[in-house]
Amino acid sequence: MEEEQNEQKHEEHHEHNEVSKQKKSFAEWYEKNYKLLLIIPLILILFGIIYQINFYNQYGDIIRKDISLTGGTSVTIYQNFDTSNLISDLSGKLNEVDVKIIYNIITGENKAVIIETKSDSETTKKVLEEYVGYELTDENSSFEFSGSTLSEGFYKQLVIAIIFAFLLMAIVVFVIFRTFAPSTAVIISAFADIFMTLVTVNVLGMKISSAGIVAFLMLIGYSVDTDILLTTRMLKRKDDKLNERIIGAIKTGLTMTLTSLFAVLAALFIIKSFSPVLSQIFIIISIGLTFDIFNTYVTNISLLKWYMEKKGLK
Repeated sequence: MEEEQNEQKHEEHHEHNEVSKQKKSFAEWYEKNYKLLLIIPLILILFGIIYQINFYNQYGDIIRKDISLTGGTSVTIYQNFDTSNLISDLSGKLNEVDVKIIYNIITGENKAVIIETKSDSETTKKVLEEYVGYELTDENSSFEFSGSTLSEGFYKQLVIAIIFAFLLMAIVVFVIFRTFAPSTAVIISAFADIFMTLVTVNVLGMKISSAGIVAFLMLIGYSVDTDILLTTRMLKRKDDKLNERIIGAIKTGLTMTLTSLFAVLAALFIIKSFSPVLSQIFIIISIGLTFDIFNTYVTNISLLKWYMEKKGLK
């Protein structure tokens, strides 16, 4: 029995030594190559810029907008019918048709169909009644129409709100740290989160609604909190060595971000079947939080560590 215990302790000691060696090896590798890691976000941003330039030349805007931002008609039909060829059947009769299906998450049964088009409400109603074969009334459907002028004005106001919020965030960061390089690193990381999320949304072919724009506004706050935590730990705490402060900030920040990310993904799984608006918000936030992990613990850390070592602030 004593021999078995000794053997077990020996194995645990051996495993502990192996883990320590791996940690030490990774730390040595990171110390030598952390500046090179900045190449990864740089490549992603350059790719995003090239993609967005081509996207703008093709669509005349930085996102694909749904009818809440361009104007048009949204019809919700509550009765079940065959939707397999709906888009192809309506595409020649209505302008820019988009279809969303709301279904029961448990049974998988279709509960409603949302049809969005840039055509006016009268034309849309006539075409849909011919397609489904019965009259659309207040009992079996609902119609919403928004004019293009009002929608475009609302879109411009939301974009201005995002720009204004980002500028205010940048001012607050500079006031907190009062040092150009660390403050700039925080702002670069927050910008990279939002920009990479925007590019990803466009690559996925999502049409952004007014709720989606609000999600980008929310993302500014989500993106900057872990960067501020990291920068505060690295700059203002002098009790531990720099790498120990970095590890402590990573543990706390990852706990915060992953908790939010898992909560958003759980909510997305539950509501995606019956709320396209909330679904889009949670998709954008989950993409943004994923990029936040990357940019905080690759981009921001590398920039801050480079600055602190250059200034001799260890």
